[in-house]
Amino acid sequence: MKTKAKKVQGRDSRVTEGGGNVFANLGFPNPEQELLKAQLTLQIYRILKSSDMTQVEIAKILSVRQPQVSLLMRNRAGNFSVGRLMEFLTALRRDVEIIVRPTRKEHGALSVISA
Repeated sequence: MKTKAKKVQGRDSRVTEGGGNVFANLGFPNPEQELLKAQLTLQIYRILKSSDMTQVEIAKILSVRQPQVSLLMRNRAGNFSVGRLMEFLTALRRDVEIIVRPTRKEHGALSVISA
């Protein structure tokens, strides 16, 4: 990460340019997993937002309580695991595909690609 000096409203400010994962930048434990959860939750949010269902109806489909649907509608993964978020997607009539392939980098990466 690089730090740059910028003028903001006539004052000098320090801005630190982050890497590609905000959770790593903020020092979260398991930042790759947190980013993956955020990406999956965003997909769920988009599906829920475009549906005509109420949160109660969605809760029945996902086998959770309505307040947990409310969290998802606010794009919050809460205590849901990556596996549980993938189960939500399949309950919402989406296929989830996991592809494992070699990488040229020192460490592999996790990503979510929406079709």
